[in-house]
Amino acid sequence: MPLPEQIPVRYTEEDAGFISVRPVVKQTFRLHELVDMVVSVAGKDAARVQQIFRSGTVVYNGYRYWWDALPAEREEIEQLLIPFPEDDPSRPFEPEKATAVLLEIGGGAQRTVVEISRHDAAPKKLFAKHSPWDVLTAFASGKTARYEKYAHARRADLFRISLPFDQAQPLLAAMLAAAPRKLKHRWSTLRPPAAVTFVCPRESGQRPFASQGEPVPSDR
Repeated sequence: MPLPEQIPVRYTEEDAGFISVRPVVKQTFRLHELVDMVVSVAGKDAARVQQIFRSGTVVYNGYRYWWDALPAEREEIEQLLIPFPEDDPSRPFEPEKATAVLLEIGGGAQRTVVEISRHDAAPKKLFAKHSPWDVLTAFASGKTARYEKYAHARRADLFRISLPFDQAQPLLAAMLAAAPRKLKHRWSTLRPPAAVTFVCPRESGQRPFASQGEPVPSDR
């Protein structure tokens, strides 16, 4: 039996892994919207998408969604995933097109990832020529980045640059030196990163389905 084109879905905010007592919202998703959301969580992995469809629940951007179980066959799931982008290691690294960077600090159990958006890092100090974002992109322009993957949740390709301490410490110092006072204060606890990953949105092959980061509008 084929999957329905309209799927009744309920959702509510989830706090620290527990369903909150806030109201449950009912909404109807189109099939491609539900697939889009599930792929953002599971990636382009037919087995994982099939399992989530059958379990009837997923957590996405702070909300828990659930629906009646959809016992889809593997072949049907694979057909639904065809339009979604694939990893593409042949893509060039263009740091000037990045919209965010991920600073990987520490390692093992102590590893943390700090995200810095281009919007946040673009302000300059008064009369300054360069912003912290300029520092990051100038640094990356002379480096070879390793292609990581296409991140479906971000609609972007990820490029990673590993940093020895003798490069990481000057990079962080230059970012702090270029940062306006409020931004410098916010970054005051940062430590030199072991790696920097650039988030580069893909200009083609993007899927125009559910909006990222928000429940799908309920104007069905």
